[in-house]
Amino acid sequence: MLAGNWRRPGKGKIPKVPAEPDLVVEDADSGFCGAVVACDKEAVTLEDRHGKRRLFPLAPAAFLLEGRPVTLVRPVAAPAGPPLSASGSIAVEGLRARVARQSRIYVEGVHDAALVEKIWGHDLRVEGVVVEYLEGVDDLPAIVAEFAPEPGRRLGVLVDHLVPGSKESRIAAQITSPDVLVVGHPFIDIWQAVKPSVLRIPGWPDVPRGVPWKEGVIAALGWRMEPPEAWRRILGAVSTFADLEPELLGRVEELIDFVTEAP
Repeated sequence: MLAGNWRRPGKGKIPKVPAEPDLVVEDADSGFCGAVVACDKEAVTLEDRHGKRRLFPLAPAAFLLEGRPVTLVRPVAAPAGPPLSASGSIAVEGLRARVARQSRIYVEGVHDAALVEKIWGHDLRVEGVVVEYLEGVDDLPAIVAEFAPEPGRRLGVLVDHLVPGSKESRIAAQITSPDVLVVGHPFIDIWQAVKPSVLRIPGWPDVPRGVPWKEGVIAALGWRMEPPEAWRRILGAVSTFADLEPELLGRVEELIDFVTEAP
């Protein structure tokens, strides 16, 4: 607990901290705790975990960061550079989508496809790569056979919950074509590839066996909504690659490289 005279001159230099978005601080006077959502030269706006927002002046030593007094200052604007896409690549201005390649990327479901499109859509149009969804991977060997991969007609597949011993890993092991790459992330569902901090939740909850995963997550988080609405909330919170876990980022980049590699 802080001593009552911590603001007194001579108690030590109070550090200045840029009020970057999502920085969590506490107003020293009111006790209001929240994440930075906006800042100008005179005030900062905080949003608490319930979505309530309050405006505070940028007064010296007015906030606590991890229990220590700090003075929030307006962040320094980053130097201008080339425009970037949501994936972090340099955006191609005036883009006209390339004629689609024969190669494809398959993902498990519509949510996976929507997330890949939101972050990598620009890159995929530059490269002429189409993403399709499978509604599960139980029939993956037959789907691959029907696709008939060959050099110049490659197939990349993104699988949920691809961990040792899982059903998904056993199915993926059946695919042996050199023109097919099956990769996966460890998450039960693509929802978990979104960082909890982006949604202002402490973490993705564990769901007991026998309980439908999405419904169990919604109940544990106290969200009063159905899965489609929950997904819209999750997807709406994502804006750049930095909002996603690296276990997904690396796999999608790997698939794009694979299907665009020259034969």
